[in-house]
Amino acid sequence: MTENIPQLSPARRRALRAAAHPLNPVVSISQKGLTPSVLAEIDRCLKAHELIKLRLYGIERDAREALLIEICSALACAEVQHIGNLLVLWRENPKDAAAEKFPQGRTALAPATRRKAEAMTKKQAAARNEARSGKR
Repeated sequence: MTENIPQLSPARRRALRAAAHPLNPVVSISQKGLTPSVLAEIDRCLKAHELIKLRLYGIERDAREALLIEICSALACAEVQHIGNLLVLWRENPKDAAAEKFPQGRTALAPATRRKAEAMTKKQAAARNEARSGKR
């Protein structure tokens, strides 16, 4: 049951706990428990953010642990932290196939864009024009 749950090293877990500290919970689980729609919302949040916090309301301590294991096995995410009614979960975003084929974040559909000219002073613009025209 735990074969698809990623394992975190203690150093990685510590870094993720530190990164999760300022986060607010994005999903709340209460009376109805873990419904398919709640599981889908957790999955969407993990795809968008990688690291999320969940808040549990009115769920007993033993049931929280079982709920955490169920979420981690269903969504292939790792438990980072479980303190009281807060759960912190992490799942690495899958690499985009288009990003692997085209470097620098470009895809086949998006053409390369030109850099915008940087703002410069009058003196810098005059020096640039002089250098371009070859007057030295």
